[in-house]
Amino acid sequence: MFVSRLSLTDFRSYRDALAAPGPGFVILTGENGAGKTNLLEAVSLLSPGRGLRGAALADMARRGGGGGFAVAARLSTGDEAIDLGTGTTAAAPDRRQVRINGAAAAANSLSEWLSVLWLTPPMDRLFTESASARRRFLDRLVLALRPGHGQQANRYEAAMRARNKLLAEPGARDTAWLGALEARMAEHGAALAEARRETVEALGDRLAAAPEGPFARAGLALEGGEEENLAARLAAGRERDAAAGRALSGPHRTDLAVTHLGKGQPASLCSTGEQKALLVGIILAHAALVAERSGRRPILLLDEIAAHLDPSRRAALFERLAGEDGQVWMTGTERSLFAEVREGSWYEVAEGAVRAV
Repeated sequence: MFVSRLSLTDFRSYRDALAAPGPGFVILTGENGAGKTNLLEAVSLLSPGRGLRGAALADMARRGGGGGFAVAARLSTGDEAIDLGTGTTAAAPDRRQVRINGAAAAANSLSEWLSVLWLTPPMDRLFTESASARRRFLDRLVLALRPGHGQQANRYEAAMRARNKLLAEPGARDTAWLGALEARMAEHGAALAEARRETVEALGDRLAAAPEGPFARAGLALEGGEEENLAARLAAGRERDAAAGRALSGPHRTDLAVTHLGKGQPASLCSTGEQKALLVGIILAHAALVAERSGRRPILLLDEIAAHLDPSRRAALFERLAGEDGQVWMTGTERSLFAEVREGSWYEVAEGAVRAV
C-alpha cells in the first residue's frame, strides 16, 4: 500500500500543495528550508502519534492561515483505495481529528491501514542523547508491530502523573488511592516491558543473522526500567519518589543499548558515519520485520538520507531499497545525490510549492 495522492491545506509552509506519486521511490529535492521535511511530516501524520518532529498540533498550522490544518491522502494497492485525513480546526487547534473513508475515527485506528517509519537528521544523535530519546525511538518500533502499545503507554503515564501529583500533596496521603495507581502502573508497565522485550529480541535476531555488508550490524539490549514486583517497589519508594518529584522505578526509565557488533563497542563511541549506518541497518531490518508480520511493507521516510553516508553506502542503500516492495520518500538538496536511483517520482520543492519534475 502506498500514498498515491497527498493534499495539504494550511500545513506548515504550505497554503496548499498536491502530489500524486507512484510506488517505489519518491524523491524531494530543494534548498534547505524549502519545506521538504514538512512534506515528510505530513505523511508521518498518517500514523498514530505526533509525527516525525513530535511537535504540538498548533505548531503545524501555517502562520497567517485560518488556524487549523488538513492533511489528506489516498492509499492505493492493486485493487483497493482508502482515503485518510487528519488535521485540526481553528476552534480546536490542539485537538486532532481523523477520518477514514470520510468517517470519523480514532488516531490509533490509522495503524490498521498503514505503518510509517522514519529516519531524520536529529536522529543521528540518538546514541549520544538521553535515554528518553532512545526510548521514544524504541516505542515507535514497537508501535509498528503492536498498535495497542501506544494505549498501554498512555495509560501507564496517566497513572504515573496522578501518583506524582498525589505524592506532592502536603499532609496525609490517600494510601488506598496510591495503591490503586501503583497497581495500574504495574499492570500497564508489564505490558509495555513485554512488548519492548519481544520487539528487541525479534529485531536483534534479524540483525544478528544479517550478512556482513555496508551497514554495520547492531546488537540491541534493554537496560534499566525494572518492572518486576513494580507495585511493591513503588509502594516502598513513596517517600523517595516524593522527594524526587517523580517515580524512580518503572519502564519509563528503560534505555535501549546499541552495540556495533563488528567492533564490539557501544554505538555512542562509534564515528558519526558508523552511527548513521547502524541506524539505517536497524530501520531496514525493522521494516522487513513489519512486512513479514503484517503482510504489508511500511512506508519509509528518509530525510536528508545522504548526509554522513559515503557514496558506496549510499549506492548500496538505494540498490537494496529498489529490490523491495513499498514506498520510500527521500529528501536531499541536490538531485545528483540520488544519481543511482533509476526510477521514481521526482519533485522539486521551493517557496511553499511542490512541482513534479
